[in-house]
Amino acid sequence: MGLGKREAVKDVARNLSRWVDAIAARLFSRHSLQELAEFASVPVINALTDFEHPCQALGDYLTLLEHKGRLPGLTLAWVGDGNNVLHSLIYGASRLGVQLRAATPAGYEPDPNVVADARNSGGNVLLTHDPAEAVAGADAVYTDVWVSMGQEGEAEVRRKVFQPYQVNAELMAKAGPQTLFMHCLPARRGLEVTDEVIDSAASIVFDQAENRLHLQKAILLAFLGC
Repeated sequence: MGLGKREAVKDVARNLSRWVDAIAARLFSRHSLQELAEFASVPVINALTDFEHPCQALGDYLTLLEHKGRLPGLTLAWVGDGNNVLHSLIYGASRLGVQLRAATPAGYEPDPNVVADARNSGGNVLLTHDPAEAVAGADAVYTDVWVSMGQEGEAEVRRKVFQPYQVNAELMAKAGPQTLFMHCLPARRGLEVTDEVIDSAASIVFDQAENRLHLQKAILLAFLGC
């Protein structure tokens, strides 16, 4: 639908509230999602915005819990862009006792307000420009695409800037033999990650993808009280 263009967001919220029991909204704009939630009379689930991706992060932490048996005390290393997925992982880490280390190029760091909120709530967040520092001894290494929605015009510049942040066998070796590899998919093979890493025994990317389904069913169950 032409949310905010053909139809006013608040009108869509009021109409949908008469037809459905819950709204899962995957939108570009965080502000549109907030307006949708403000005017809807049914639960609104953030399925993705340009600022956050909470359903992804929740599924990711469920996957880590399955593989590691615990969350408190784990170290999750992020290598790449300071994007919406990283923001939600930071918020989650601060609540789950996970140390999060994020290695990004200069100028591509996560939003400072997100980092400050996490630290103020007791979160352990390390920001660096050195991928090797971020991954050393980490329990899992996570990356994402270098060009997200709305950034297509920056593609060539971003590929050059992010090339040193590719997750390859050399970088994974610096992490350690027990380190898992994570990606929210779809992956741009040969860019942010090499085939040898994403297809390796350390990769849990398809477990992450499956757990999005289970986690989002749990969210519906919690909101609808079934």
